[in-house]
Amino acid sequence: MNKKMSFAIATCLGTGYAPVASGTAGSLFTVLIAAVVAYHWSWVGILIMAAAGMFAGVLATKEVLKYTAHDPKIVVVDEFVGQSLSFVLVASYLAGTMQNWWIYVLGFALFRLFDICKMGPVKWADEKLLNAWGVMLDDVFAGMIAAVLLYAIVYFVM
Repeated sequence: MNKKMSFAIATCLGTGYAPVASGTAGSLFTVLIAAVVAYHWSWVGILIMAAAGMFAGVLATKEVLKYTAHDPKIVVVDEFVGQSLSFVLVASYLAGTMQNWWIYVLGFALFRLFDICKMGPVKWADEKLLNAWGVMLDDVFAGMIAAVLLYAIVYFVM
């Protein structure tokens, strides 16, 4: 993968260049895409989106890290993957409707909380894996934790 394409993927088409809160910008970018994907393809689409993002994200981030410090703020493809995963377990509530829009808001907030607080496996991946896998996996773990909690909340509310 060449440098230009790697930066385009790693920054989610430039979203990572947001002047403040680039991770939040990357997550918002993802929520918009996830809404379309979940509406049309439910959990299968979300899972494919996350898997494709993970595959491309590791390759792109590996290349970007050659030119930047570890886990640079411009890399938000990890947020793309983690935020996507946060909706996998609730995608059946999102398929074919936008009436449950609050699930996107709550999923966004939960993912950002776990991504920023970096507890448990999120912290481990962030601190111990100082490579492209570490950049990606801390957000994968944050997304998985958010997914379980989001599912529990939605299950009891709906």
